[in-house]
Amino acid sequence: MLPSPNSSPHRDVLLNRTNVPSDFPTARSGLPTPPEHGLAKRPRPVDEGNVRIKRLKFTVEESTPEEEPTEDTDDDNDDESDEENHAAMRFAHRRRTTFHARHALALSRPGTACRPLPCKLCLPTRSLLRAFVSSHKADVFSCQSDGIDSFLTPPYTCAFTHAAKRGGIPHLAVATEQGTVYIWDTSKREPGQEPKRADLRIHENGIFDLQWSLDDSHLATCSGDHTTRITDAKTGETLHILRGHTSTVKTVVWDPQHADLLSTGGRDGGICVWDLRVAGESADDMTATAPVMVINGAHGEEKPSGRGGRKKAAPSARTVTSLVYPEDRPHALVSSGSFDGVLRLWDLRQPAPATRTKSPRKRAAIQPVTMSKFDPTIVEGARRARGLTSLVTGTGPSFGLLFGLGTDSRVHVYDAATLLPLSSRGTFRHPNMHTNSFWVRLALSPDGRSLVSGGSGSDKGASAFLFDVSQTALAASPTIPDPTGVELPGHKGEVGGVDWAQDTLATCSDDGIVRVRERCDINVDAHWDWTWGVDNL
Repeated sequence: MLPSPNSSPHRDVLLNRTNVPSDFPTARSGLPTPPEHGLAKRPRPVDEGNVRIKRLKFTVEESTPEEEPTEDTDDDNDDESDEENHAAMRFAHRRRTTFHARHALALSRPGTACRPLPCKLCLPTRSLLRAFVSSHKADVFSCQSDGIDSFLTPPYTCAFTHAAKRGGIPHLAVATEQGTVYIWDTSKREPGQEPKRADLRIHENGIFDLQWSLDDSHLATCSGDHTTRITDAKTGETLHILRGHTSTVKTVVWDPQHADLLSTGGRDGGICVWDLRVAGESADDMTATAPVMVINGAHGEEKPSGRGGRKKAAPSARTVTSLVYPEDRPHALVSSGSFDGVLRLWDLRQPAPATRTKSPRKRAAIQPVTMSKFDPTIVEGARRARGLTSLVTGTGPSFGLLFGLGTDSRVHVYDAATLLPLSSRGTFRHPNMHTNSFWVRLALSPDGRSLVSGGSGSDKGASAFLFDVSQTALAASPTIPDPTGVELPGHKGEVGGVDWAQDTLATCSDDGIVRVRERCDINVDAHWDWTWGVDNL
């Protein structure tokens, strides 16, 4: 029992205690004092004859049942064996700690030190990919044409809301060739029942990409009219017109850390960074905003050819096809181009060029912080380099990776920290997948386990393709465990736009049809009006 405050010893406040031995009494409690060597001894077993028996040694290896206890009265040998056993136990547990597991993963896979540790329950999901089905009656959405010459218009791209990716109402925005955006509620409905839909006429030209804002209140759309527009999703009102590109705007992405910042890339080879808080000039009764940062010629220029004695034309910039914000670098931007499979990393905190020129009027081009060391599209003996049509960043089990869809009909994997292509481990592919155009997109599931890619498919029709990437970042083998995907037929035209919600997949095709597929456990073989995945292995 500890002494009460009234009975505790008192010391003078100004008492000189320097180099003076303590002579006042100290309070002692009834708690046991740990041994000085730090190893608590276990009580020795004693038999009825009062003879000490040596304990069995506890090691990592399993002991055989034939071992019998032997008599030994040597205390020194017994203490040494106890210390060895405790040291072995501590070492065995230390190898299973978080630090040592992360350290072992970093040594086996360069560039993975910042990734989360693998989960033991992260199993392959290939069998689940074949369970995505689509009804011919209830899961098909048509994009109506505004003209009189055709009934349907091709959808270029689609995007689910962030709430749908978290399990909310699956609202899907689809952009068409005529500049219209359809917003559908893709919840389960009865056959013949019309889905809830909102029509937004935003551009007078085709929309090549659209993205929801962080709170799903606004839509950012980029078009062939050289502009990017910010639209209120509820009212359809255009809030901002972003002018800065001199050609078609191909891609747009919101900054995940700032709701007012976004970036665009275009066919003019430039990357524009926008801040919606900056006041713009009035144009056509709307506010036109200029970019706060421009990167010209982000992926170089095409070399002009002067054949036949003709005058060489001016060099043309290479198209910027896709942009992503890395999750571990809030002020960085990664871009891909149409010429090759080399990625470039840009630091948005450095608006000024890294080098100076002699002429004060001519500004030097902004240089990337880093770029891929080699082009993965020419590793396997290709005659020329191929560009990337789409780029996505990994999350969850695929955190720390970048996936790029190339026009060589392959999905290439990059290390997000160094942009190093992991071509030595292989690429994702399918025998029937053909991605020769820059209309085809790539999307990652919200749980980071599955990829979906568009494509032209087989002779019977167009298809989307699913790939299991859950083991890509965690596999100990030097190659991708399962590089061949699952084919999802059901379209007649080329599949371009694709996106995920929670357990839901949307695919857009040139035939004017949008299919929504859900993971289902029913016996689809018994229903002729369903389409499901095909495994061609």
